[in-house]
Amino acid sequence: MSAPLILALDQGTTSTRAILFDLAGKALGEAAEPLAQHYPADGWVEHDATEIFQAALKVMRRAVAAAGHSLEDVATIGITNQRETIVLWDRTTGEPVHRAVVWQDRRTAAVCEGLRAQGAEDRVTDITGLLIDPYFSGTKLAWLLDHVPDARRRAEAGELLAGTIDTWLIWKLTGGASHVTDATNASRTLLFDIHAQTWSAPMLELFQVPRAVLPEVRDCAGLFGQTVPELLGRSIPICGVAGDQQAALMGQGCIAPGQMKATYGTGCFLLVNTGAAAPRSRARLLTTVAARINGQTTYALEGAIFIAGAAIGWLVEGLGVEGPAQAEALARQARPGNGVVLVPAFTGLGAPWWDAEARGALMGLTRDAGLAEIALAAYDACAYQTADLIEAMMSDAPEAFGAGSELRIDGGMSRSPWFAQRLADLTGQRVARASYEETTALGAALFAGVGAGLYADVAAAAAARPTTEAADPTLVPAERQVGQSRWRDAVRRVLSHA
Repeated sequence: MSAPLILALDQGTTSTRAILFDLAGKALGEAAEPLAQHYPADGWVEHDATEIFQAALKVMRRAVAAAGHSLEDVATIGITNQRETIVLWDRTTGEPVHRAVVWQDRRTAAVCEGLRAQGAEDRVTDITGLLIDPYFSGTKLAWLLDHVPDARRRAEAGELLAGTIDTWLIWKLTGGASHVTDATNASRTLLFDIHAQTWSAPMLELFQVPRAVLPEVRDCAGLFGQTVPELLGRSIPICGVAGDQQAALMGQGCIAPGQMKATYGTGCFLLVNTGAAAPRSRARLLTTVAARINGQTTYALEGAIFIAGAAIGWLVEGLGVEGPAQAEALARQARPGNGVVLVPAFTGLGAPWWDAEARGALMGLTRDAGLAEIALAAYDACAYQTADLIEAMMSDAPEAFGAGSELRIDGGMSRSPWFAQRLADLTGQRVARASYEETTALGAALFAGVGAGLYADVAAAAAARPTTEAADPTLVPAERQVGQSRWRDAVRRVLSHA
């Protein structure tokens, strides 16, 4: 019999992907399907949940075939997903009663503003670790219950079920046998008490969501259910589930306090493991569940940078640079210490500034500043925003950070050794670059491996990660501080409340 393999299903915002891994964390085969985006009104974003499920079946079969294996070789399935997208469906027919409302959707902005005006946010943050924002799924679910005909009555009667995308996929894959989620996805709903690890009665009342519609919350590693044989040709246990950023945290091996990862895509998500402590952030960072294993909860602080790789996209689309490779080549030619600063607040500033009305600015231009200096400023903006987040996290949870902490990075920008070195220089942190980019899917596979007993524990699973390449800071602190002072002065100038 061949060695057991793990199939990871990574359901994202723009695609559904499956990757087959061996126990050494090596990807053997993968497949992906694009996901249609629906925009029924300004600020509204929806997905077809049935399309997501059908795509999941396709990519799982194709990934296994691409690896030259059969589904008989798959020991377990791990699932990771876009975290705050919500689905409401009929318990009897298994059909959604409305398209899924996506995490990007802003239709409940007025409701959220009203709750904040009532002074509800402190209580919400105390219980859930989150801020009141349309980003999270609680107000989206309430909207569905209020706007789909007869939905609220049917939900209270137990005729409808709700869940994030992991819950929907598990329910469909198990033929309706399992209505479950994991603690990381539950912690993104505004409805979950992250301290008591249960659905919160005060939050359910505040957001007007009936308990009957919600799934059971389980550990990230353990049995979530068995796929029905007719879907994949045999019954396969689903033994690992985590939201995308928490799965990436696991995929980066950040299982101890102070270990942190940053994913550089259009924006950047930075999470730091805070261990058993769930610190209340003074910088309006999110306190979230990093993982729950054997009933033991690990927490994380999370911050989001709105514009990271999108700043490089602006060079290409707005300034005529031919592509990311040329952008980096230009940046490497820039005069050291040229003083040009880009604040890429194209859609406001995220953590720790939280100013939606701030707008971008290019400062410090002199006659001899050119495209190379602007390109370097775009990369440096990613690094300085990261440094701001790390400083805020260290202030919120100083006990989590010890000597020798490092930042583990993935995502498109992490492919560049030069960017990794620049990031190390401007943050003062050792930066470890993942040799395998799909750390989200890998994390789901590692959780599933733990849940299926293929790894002895989380530490053994984390040890199965592919190797990383590290960059240590080379700038002396005084040089770093000059650049940080310029950056923070520029940020102050663009803040709407400056």
